[in-house]
Amino acid sequence: MHRRPRGRLGRPDSVPRVTSGLDTVAVATQDPEREQPWAELGLKAEEYQRIREILGRRPTSAELAMYSVMWSEHCSYKSSKVHLKQFGELPQETPVGKMLAGIGENAGVIDIGQGYAVTFKVESHNHPSYVEPYQGAATGVGGIVRDILAMGARPVAVMDPLRFGPLDAPDTHRVLPGIVAGVGGYGNCLGLPNIGGEAVFDPTYLGNPLVNALCVGVLRHEDLHLAKASGVGNQVILYGARTGGDGIGGVSVLASETFTESAGGGTGPAKRPSVQVGDPFMEKLLIECTLELFAAGLVAGIQDLGGAGLSCATSELASAGDGGMHVDLDLVPLRDSSLSPEEILMSESQERMMAVVEPGDVEAFLAICAKWEVDATVVGEVTDGDHLQVDWHGERVVDVPPRSVAHDGPTYERPFARPQSQDTLQADAAEALPRPDTGEELRATLLQLLGSPNLCDKSWITDQYDRYVQGNTVLAQPHDSGLVRVDEHTGLGVAVSTDCNGRYARLDPYAGAQLALAESYRNVATSGARPLAVSDCLNFGSPEDPAVMWQFAEACRGLKDACLELGVPVTGGNVSLYNQTGETAILPTPVVAVLGVIDDVTWRVRSGFVEPGETVVLLGETREELSGSEWAHVVHDHLGGRPPVVDLPAEQALAGLLADAVRDGLLTSAHDLSEGGLAQALAESVIRHGVGAAVTLTDDDPFVSLFSESSARALVTLAPQQLPAFLEAARTAGVPATELGTTIGDTLEVSGWFSIGVEELQATWSATLPAALG
Repeated sequence: MHRRPRGRLGRPDSVPRVTSGLDTVAVATQDPEREQPWAELGLKAEEYQRIREILGRRPTSAELAMYSVMWSEHCSYKSSKVHLKQFGELPQETPVGKMLAGIGENAGVIDIGQGYAVTFKVESHNHPSYVEPYQGAATGVGGIVRDILAMGARPVAVMDPLRFGPLDAPDTHRVLPGIVAGVGGYGNCLGLPNIGGEAVFDPTYLGNPLVNALCVGVLRHEDLHLAKASGVGNQVILYGARTGGDGIGGVSVLASETFTESAGGGTGPAKRPSVQVGDPFMEKLLIECTLELFAAGLVAGIQDLGGAGLSCATSELASAGDGGMHVDLDLVPLRDSSLSPEEILMSESQERMMAVVEPGDVEAFLAICAKWEVDATVVGEVTDGDHLQVDWHGERVVDVPPRSVAHDGPTYERPFARPQSQDTLQADAAEALPRPDTGEELRATLLQLLGSPNLCDKSWITDQYDRYVQGNTVLAQPHDSGLVRVDEHTGLGVAVSTDCNGRYARLDPYAGAQLALAESYRNVATSGARPLAVSDCLNFGSPEDPAVMWQFAEACRGLKDACLELGVPVTGGNVSLYNQTGETAILPTPVVAVLGVIDDVTWRVRSGFVEPGETVVLLGETREELSGSEWAHVVHDHLGGRPPVVDLPAEQALAGLLADAVRDGLLTSAHDLSEGGLAQALAESVIRHGVGAAVTLTDDDPFVSLFSESSARALVTLAPQQLPAFLEAARTAGVPATELGTTIGDTLEVSGWFSIGVEELQATWSATLPAALG
């Protein structure tokens, strides 16, 4: 990768300094025609003109900086919000209770019963993680943790859905180790267990890896806090790390345009602002300090500082409140005294929070911060006006309606159209490809898939994460979902899974988004939890490409329709666009996180066979569905046809059956069927505890039986004496149940076709990442 030269203080030369001398509101009124670098800051001509119309004058340099970051694609969702509005049509209640906070807040909050609520959200830090893999990934974790903290919750777990280019590509070897180290280093230092995620490899992610980060937090109902600045005279306190020159423009600009091919063959963004630098030890202090402030009742409103920094925190707090706000930038603690007011407002330095505090509580607030050795400074107050006003060196440099900055940015109804090439793509079905038909060929195919990058053991990655710190992790990778205990007395817990098959979404973005939701929903159910709510991270290419916008619109529509049918709300999420290198967009990747609740975590079941002598049962219907499959990808390097059929009633029936069976103690293991089909599920179940199985395929075509990726299926085991009761429960639920065989010693035997020893399966599955990455 070719790096651009950096100016002083590590600032990239491609991010213009937007001031020369102090540009005040008075000055802006007097010289309306001053030339300003609006285009270099990512604004379009019509956007700049709209800012002038809102203000009735040209913006000051500081105002221009605020609008540029807050109206960026990353912060304003200007290309996506017309499609996101439909999620507001979804139900706001679950079988357990109502949603306590939803879309528009830092994170969604769901009632899980017994007076507890859980907040969870998944966000992206894709572009920064390409430029600086370690810090980009680390600060992605830090940012999502602060979002959860800002809702009044204690963060209890994280997850990391990741996407990379081909495993053997040199640039994958550059970014993957740094990204994994960043996720693990930051989360481990915070003492947060990493309970799951994904690592997927595909050529379209080369030069544009995806780093999505999820955090789960727990709170009592009465502890809920919102981001708003209300109460005239209330004080605005900035606390946490000092503001520096790192991350100026950061993710807000970096994630708002396409990566471009360089002359040297590498890739890079057209603008490369500096990536934020994280300090997890400061974040840990910030977490404990903030939770004590909440417990003491000293916080009237709160907002974390992430993308767009102070520009975001001040404008969003003021916009959501009932008055105005005044801030004095001279009071902001700095690590670099040479920062201009524009740079202070744009800096995305990490580990910072902004709180609104009643005057009588300020002293106690500052005392608690001092106890935790967290810098805290009163930088402003809530006013009775309707503007956000910012001063610097005694002069007014910002005087804007806060809502125009935070919430009323531009909205684009970008053109979108189904590309003509989609018909050709869908006509090229994988079902017509040559397939194995002998026992030896089937055996070799299973091993080939088992050791492929997308299906192999990911412990090279997950072993770098602490999965059990805090002592409340019940399940973590490689189980289907992560499960954490919420209440040690009752055993109340929550399960979370993230999933997306971008190959399915490329073939049909509407169905692909629904299949992502269905798999995540199913993974939560296999643990014994009942799915409750959804968060999503929608990763797509350039919104300026009508074909990409069609993918995005279809995925949103598919997700909304599926949530309506399943009765689960979307609590919030993130959109990441411009994930594209030159003309090559990533596979459409709508990552869907599903959260479920289980009344007692001691009921849970694992995903591997436990002991010999148990009955193996396949749940669900298997069809000849091979397009978009890992078999087509690995064996034939093929992508075409239509993805598996979505059957949401079947998913709902399967999830209900699994939850009831786990509650009733009928099952000893449960594992969903997804990529790699029955063959992969059998192999993983055998490998988990070294317990084999002897199974008989009941379908006429053994290849379809083993490698089809039909949805709404799971593999379960149970004691033979429980089989009649379970089969009756399956019949009542309308879920097809097929007895396949029995768990045995240390071999996977597919009767009449082949057998493979556990040791060979284990060796094949576990060798791939260490061989490639060292």
